[in-house]
Amino acid sequence: MDERASLLHAWLIEQIKIMQQNPDGAQFTSVSGDASFRRYFRLRWRDRSVIGVDAPPEKENCEPFVRIGTTMFEHGVRVPRVLARDIAGGFMMLDDFGDALLRPQLTPDTVNAFYERALDDLRHIQACEFAPELPLYDEALLLREMALFRDWFLLVHLQVTLSPAEEQLLADAFNYLKGVALTQPAVTVHRDFHSRNIMVLNDGSLGHIDFQDAVHGPVTYDLVSLLRDCYVDWPAQQVYDWALTFAAQLRRDGKLSVDDATFKHWFDTMGAQRH
Repeated sequence: MDERASLLHAWLIEQIKIMQQNPDGAQFTSVSGDASFRRYFRLRWRDRSVIGVDAPPEKENCEPFVRIGTTMFEHGVRVPRVLARDIAGGFMMLDDFGDALLRPQLTPDTVNAFYERALDDLRHIQACEFAPELPLYDEALLLREMALFRDWFLLVHLQVTLSPAEEQLLADAFNYLKGVALTQPAVTVHRDFHSRNIMVLNDGSLGHIDFQDAVHGPVTYDLVSLLRDCYVDWPAQQVYDWALTFAAQLRRDGKLSVDDATFKHWFDTMGAQRH
């Protein structure tokens, strides 16, 4: 066990005692890391368990996770509650949502029921209101994300040298996609809403994680993330059926005024930007 893990373990034990519980014999195990510097551990004792988060403060900031998660929870979204936190030290203690990711449980027989639940949750996420407001998913961020395709995939990974005409072609494409994204109604965007960030909980409901980078942006962004998930592929017509059913619900909620053809175009162009 490295130094940070040892410090987290000791801090979790202290928090359990503050909760007036006896953590004697507790088991401390690694759960996972993610694409950041955060690491996750499970502390299990008796019939209880919690998740400990190691987020080195010089690399990560726990404050957005706490603030955004609290608001989402208040709006009826199943996110892990923050049971204890040490922002300066970079530690958090969270509800344990278990290990059942949505991705392995998606089959042609189960996907409709799971996606119905996920899309209902997405409506709740989109309706969340924050004070202070979330960062805007603005022109600069949209272009910065798309530039990764050129700067890392083409230039570094493939070692392609672009001609001036090709550079212009990419710039025109990026500007077009940006323009379509910015015409869409703006909602709360989870920003990584896919099957490996959704947990299937013991009661059959869905739990949502990795929301700390949420922004205020295009209505189709999270929808594309789920329905055109990098980790699972569904027939194109089925994807459109789900997307347009979601659009119809937004209209019933008074959150959308455009027709299906426009919404479908938004969905497709947002997918191009996302991927």
